[in-house]
Amino acid sequence: MKNFVYCFFVLLFLIACNPKEEVDLIVHNANIYTVDGDFSTANEMAISEGKIVAVGNANSLLEKFNAKEQWDAQGKTIVPGLIDAHCHFYRLGLTQQVVDLVGTRSFEEVLERVVAFQKARASNFIQGRGWDQNDWEVKEFPTKERLDELFPNTPVALERVDGHAYLVNQKALDLAGIDGTTIIDGGEVVKAQGIPTGILVDNPMELVDAVIPQPNRMAQIQALKDAERLCFDYGLTTVNDAGIDRSTIELIDSLQQAGDLSMRIYAMISNTQKNLDHYLAKGIVKTEMLNVRSVKVYGDGALGSRGAALREPYSDHEGHFGAMVTPVDQIESLAERISASDYQMNTHAIGDSANIVVLRAYKKALEGKKDRRWKVEHAQVITEEDFDHFSEGIIPSVQPTHATSDMYWAEDRLGPERVQGAYAFKKLLDKAGLVALGTDFPVEQVNPFLTFYASVARQDLDKFPKGGFQMKDALSREETLKGMTIWAAYSNFEEAEKGSLEPGKFADFVVLSDDIMTLTADKIPNLKAEHVFLGGKKVK
Repeated sequence: MKNFVYCFFVLLFLIACNPKEEVDLIVHNANIYTVDGDFSTANEMAISEGKIVAVGNANSLLEKFNAKEQWDAQGKTIVPGLIDAHCHFYRLGLTQQVVDLVGTRSFEEVLERVVAFQKARASNFIQGRGWDQNDWEVKEFPTKERLDELFPNTPVALERVDGHAYLVNQKALDLAGIDGTTIIDGGEVVKAQGIPTGILVDNPMELVDAVIPQPNRMAQIQALKDAERLCFDYGLTTVNDAGIDRSTIELIDSLQQAGDLSMRIYAMISNTQKNLDHYLAKGIVKTEMLNVRSVKVYGDGALGSRGAALREPYSDHEGHFGAMVTPVDQIESLAERISASDYQMNTHAIGDSANIVVLRAYKKALEGKKDRRWKVEHAQVITEEDFDHFSEGIIPSVQPTHATSDMYWAEDRLGPERVQGAYAFKKLLDKAGLVALGTDFPVEQVNPFLTFYASVARQDLDKFPKGGFQMKDALSREETLKGMTIWAAYSNFEEAEKGSLEPGKFADFVVLSDDIMTLTADKIPNLKAEHVFLGGKKVK
């Protein structure tokens, strides 16, 4: 009996001396894809102070830790917080304040929406975005005459879905000082018999931008909060905002520091002299919420508006090659300047001509430099012999839904041979070793599950085309999830803090309505982000 009492008190003493570690939260009874190096699964996570302490199986963590809170996932699938590697976060918010023209099936429908918007808002400068003439029965650029009739005294600027063309009325042209003599390099003032039609492609758009009233601070803050709400709804916890100015970055930082904005943002500074002079001298700006260490440069325009720079003429527009938005010599000088800093260069390149210009400039500027992770944003049309350049540490940042949006007319633009080197995600992965995946929203929808579906099935929501579009370049589900998490994090120099669910990393994760790795492909677009956690705290 004495021995029993003695052992009992020794046991109590040992327990008292070895209390369980305290954590804030244990998530258990889950199907967790950790996206670690082995792509392993788990069913529980312990979280403390916003970071993952441990992952495990079979309730081992419930035995090891004392948790202030336990959360039963009820068998649901959990993946790392999703990262959109190329989007326009701030612009998404601003678009909530203008006429929504996405999905219009005719120019007449565009006009109807603009009229309804103006009746409700009585704006002094009407703005809208989202039209795409490729979705209309008449697949030609519209002209300004109807806008002139409807709004003779109110300027109107309607942005094409890709952000690379405006339709404006005469009042807007007059304010911007655009007439039949206006010629701007890196784009086109489209004219008929020497008179502007109202269509501006790429650089001439800046003349209109200069006269559009800028949103006040309250409108800017609302735009950022609107964008955050939309992104959290879909399970995005980090977004790469591809091209914003110092004033917007500083507003984002102030809101984050005050706790009024929670989204983690990888900010690419817009390529302006002021931005470059400030940030390249200042160096990397890094907090847990904000990372400023890259420059967004525009190489050429977009394929849908025939602004992408091609080596050979467009197959559906004789003699037209598109255009470089930034001249070749400036691309090269920018690459040299940025390579002398700690900043990353991320260049928009759609056409095969633009892509080789960018790839050659990168190769020259990065000679002898290690681990710079410069990106080609879109990498959309590549000539066969140019794919090998991506084997040299250059990261392709691509958007799978561009393939399924563009497939209806891409071959018309490029021809049957050249289109084989377009939207070649698998080949880019094989060469580069990784791909960073995004949406380019608001050009495409915010929904990352459409990204996943387009990547693996290469079909649109109507399941077209049967069998998938150029399936040789589809990605596997594992590759796709990596592209939306750990590879995107790597492309941002953030793989040590996010992108997978491993000890020491932020507890950013998404609870899905179904198992994204096993449900039938046609069900992927219906997936929902049921719950979203950022730093271990539920934001949805």
